[in-house]
Amino acid sequence: MTLADRPTPTPRAPTPTAPRTEQPSEEHAALDTYDSAALVAAFVADQARAAAAVQAAAPQLAAAVEAALPRLAAGGRLVYVGAGTSGRLGVLDSVELWPTFSWPRERARALLAGGEGAMFVAVEGAEDDASQGAADLRALAVEARDVVIAIAASGTTPYAVGAAAAARAQGALTIAVTNNTGTQLAAACEIAIEADTGAELISGSTRLKAGTAQKIVLNTLSSSLMVRLGKVHGNLMVDLRATNAKLERRALALTVRASGAGEAEARAALAASGARVKVALVMLGAGVDAGEAERRLERAGGRVRDALAGGTGTPASAERKA
Repeated sequence: MTLADRPTPTPRAPTPTAPRTEQPSEEHAALDTYDSAALVAAFVADQARAAAAVQAAAPQLAAAVEAALPRLAAGGRLVYVGAGTSGRLGVLDSVELWPTFSWPRERARALLAGGEGAMFVAVEGAEDDASQGAADLRALAVEARDVVIAIAASGTTPYAVGAAAAARAQGALTIAVTNNTGTQLAAACEIAIEADTGAELISGSTRLKAGTAQKIVLNTLSSSLMVRLGKVHGNLMVDLRATNAKLERRALALTVRASGAGEAEARAALAASGARVKVALVMLGAGVDAGEAERRLERAGGRVRDALAGGTGTPASAERKA
């Protein structure tokens, strides 16, 4: 059956106690009869709704960035908490901050219900233990300058709720990322980003558009924070770690583009700076050596634009430790 041939669905009675993400979908009731083209069309169209749901939650996202920024500038950590797909997305965001923005690994931590092994083998029952979530969180010695991001599509996952409650008790900023509104997790946190994605095309499979929306939220939140913390110049990723051949080529290309220098001059500046694009840019733009470039960046809070202009920003602990 093609998408155009599908019958008009018969409305289904909602499940009273289930969150919207786990309600039966009223669309594509004959999904199992679709041909490949119709399946792809249906899934892609449904996934597009994830972006719309995040767009509707943009004010909540902006509020989260503003609240988290001073804590991270003071040396705080980003701590991600979740179970299943939600937890794995938190792990993914945390590990990508080091190669992308040179955000120190010890300042991007992730707690996954069931432990590290649950990244590869589902440990479904682990999500039901609120006390374990609280214990895992307390083991990190979370404090007031830390930012804890608790992720759960349903907004009711006990592991995430327990961790969020423990984090808030320690004075940390708590941010909920959910795909339903008015949930227990949202109530447990200071700020709730509620990307309301509704019923899934395959009913209850929140690895679909709910997971996509969570990925967009986490990308947007962490990337916005990194930009505000001076780890981007213009729209260029100038604080990357050149840990392989691909990233070495990217560092060179970024240095050439941002500085206007020739390739040989950019390569020499990168070599002198220890392959740090930000330092190389200040060296090339200000005509100074690596040591002076570092000092200018320190005075400018790590912001290349301010360092080149000779201004002084507020030195951020996030930059001093990066």
